[in-house]
Amino acid sequence: MNAPIRPLDLADGPGVMRYDASRVAAPGMFLFDPAAAQLQASAVGQGGRQAAWFVKGDFGEGVLRHYRRGGLMARVSADRYVWTGASATRSFAEFDLLQFMSGLGLAVPRPIAAAYWRHGLTYRAAILVERIAGARPLARALDAGNQEAVAEAIFAMHEAGVWHSDLNAYNILLDGPGRVWLIDFDKCRRRDLSLERRQANLLRLRRSLAKVADAAGLLWWDELNRAYAILMRTKGLL
Repeated sequence: MNAPIRPLDLADGPGVMRYDASRVAAPGMFLFDPAAAQLQASAVGQGGRQAAWFVKGDFGEGVLRHYRRGGLMARVSADRYVWTGASATRSFAEFDLLQFMSGLGLAVPRPIAAAYWRHGLTYRAAILVERIAGARPLARALDAGNQEAVAEAIFAMHEAGVWHSDLNAYNILLDGPGRVWLIDFDKCRRRDLSLERRQANLLRLRRSLAKVADAAGLLWWDELNRAYAILMRTKGLL
């Protein structure tokens, strides 16, 4: 059953949010403010471009992220994006994609709330998603990671028609029971996934594993790639 998603205009300028009414009893601007006492925010240590926080509230435990640019574009504007419509904002697009994937039963964080603030031809954005309890990134847990389980999670995402824009060893989490979770779906989208696009996703992960674990990371990826190929053959895709 889909979560009841509701819109809300924000008092802080031309802002709009949408939220899961089954998780958020009192929506408001504070949900996106790491300085708000209600959230008990603490900075995420890895990634997030210094704009991600672990938070708590009546929604449970979550991860708040303000969208930030990287690379050369960050020198022009660190947190402004060109306005092309509400549904195309980074926050609403990621919220909708996570809701779609959660509805299919895929292991991704459920979206809690998303917002944007429009400023003429540009906007800022933020998103709040659930935190996966007891999870560690694959980059720090290769010895505990199961290549078949990781391959199955990636394959399920691809079978749902979702392309991940940054599939790396920090965007794959392993929880206590060993379930594999995929996170950080900014700029990801639903699309027709050819064999080449699937392989490009896997090769992006290969480069990441090589960075974090050198030769051991490459060997780990080889086993993952073999497990993924078996799934492809089982489905008659190879």
